[in-house]
Amino acid sequence: MIDLLIVCAYFVIVFVTAITGKTSKEATTEEYFLSSRNLRWPSIAFSTIATNVQGYQFLGFMGSAYLYGLAQANFEINAIQGLLLAAFIFVPMYLREKIITITQFIKTRLGSTIALIYSGSNILLFSTITLGAALFWGAYSVDLVFGDYLSFIHNDRLTRIAVLIVFLGLFSATYTYFGGLAAVVRTDVIQFVILLSGGVVVMLIAIHHLGGWSQLYIKTGDLMHLHLPADHPKLPWIHVFGAFLLNINYWCANQSVVQRSLAARSLKDVQIGLMVGGLMKYFMAAIIILPGIALVGILGENGLTDPDSAFPYLVNTYLPVGLKGLILCALFASLMSTVDSTFNSLATLWSIDIYKVYIKKDATDQQIVKSGKKAILLSFISGVIIGIVLLFIKFKDSGAAFTHTLNELRYFINCGIVVLICAAAFLMAPKHRVALFGFATTIPLQFLFIYLFPDMNYLVRAMWVILVGFAIIWLGSKSSFIKDKLKPEPASPLLGKVGIGMALSLIALHVIFH
Repeated sequence: MIDLLIVCAYFVIVFVTAITGKTSKEATTEEYFLSSRNLRWPSIAFSTIATNVQGYQFLGFMGSAYLYGLAQANFEINAIQGLLLAAFIFVPMYLREKIITITQFIKTRLGSTIALIYSGSNILLFSTITLGAALFWGAYSVDLVFGDYLSFIHNDRLTRIAVLIVFLGLFSATYTYFGGLAAVVRTDVIQFVILLSGGVVVMLIAIHHLGGWSQLYIKTGDLMHLHLPADHPKLPWIHVFGAFLLNINYWCANQSVVQRSLAARSLKDVQIGLMVGGLMKYFMAAIIILPGIALVGILGENGLTDPDSAFPYLVNTYLPVGLKGLILCALFASLMSTVDSTFNSLATLWSIDIYKVYIKKDATDQQIVKSGKKAILLSFISGVIIGIVLLFIKFKDSGAAFTHTLNELRYFINCGIVVLICAAAFLMAPKHRVALFGFATTIPLQFLFIYLFPDMNYLVRAMWVILVGFAIIWLGSKSSFIKDKLKPEPASPLLGKVGIGMALSLIALHVIFH
């Protein structure tokens, strides 16, 4: 009962915080979508990282750490490279041009056709796979850990998770609808504090039952390697190169993540916020990865048959009443901080890139905001449908590895987006037709590499696809045989040798010291 009261209090606090100070009916586009460009660095840091953390990370990442050890932390730690690139190269360009969506930046450099493809791809991806997977994994994680607590919803587990998907999606959509980005950021700050607190509790309890920090090296020393051999089937050290390039997509070209930076009061706030966010990623790596390693030392040879049950085992075995309620709130927070950001970004992309440009060019700010709110409602429906579809797939075959399949599907699009954003940012005069060809080439290249090198790690494959796609645009743009109807804009002066060198130096230092 105490745990459920804690959860109820959490939902009340989040909703009241979101609705307080909601935007008026006369809100402008910048007020609704970018919080009047007035975010300070703490809000940028907390909200950006809260958006990044999902409920499945507590299950999947901790389970992978149980099997492979500290090497799983690379997915958290290497994100800092993307944050540095965003802080010192990409976001300064975006702020200089005062854009609302990244599509607007791509349009000035690569033309309206590619901008439409970028925006359409993200809208499709966000409204289906991103929302559906976040809702499914959030509800599934909550039920897996706290099914007994939630039995009052329905005794049938399938029905119970479906109800959770609908409720959590509706709850997040409601406060995003009324409050815009300001509501998202305010709630994300609360949710991140709860996420961090819950994660720290689980980590400390796991270390306590292991026997102390030193026991990580004494009892589980073979799992305390940050990098594994190049021939490792799941986490070879060479995957960091592919992850580095894909981080450009997530941290530098993903509207749902970058939108806080676009709403910053100043460039200084962006850079401080993103660097503080980078420090937080070290904490996230610790609280997600170390408990999984510690559990190996606690259980010894009588280990878990299912590594993904590491987090539920720790919570249900070692946490007392009250603290379980905090962890349940943390799982809810990990879901809603991702979902509300996706709703807001979907509304922004649709209303600014599609509605304003192609449907009603003379639309007022109020009409644009109203169009964005309608997009939130429609994406709520599509996200819930995909979430329930994934739920039925999971229950039909409990061993289905469709999480990996969904990631592969994302990378089919994400590799092309990395190619586009790098061409727009780093090439002096990228030709529009060549850029479109380079983007389209990344999809058949994926199939070609799968056919020729079936055992290649998917992150390594992504690296080669991105490099080849970018090379096509670079070489094609230098060719005199291909002409563009439109003259490309010159590269931003912010991308001079000093700026690039500074960012690359920071990345190199990060790689060396971690």
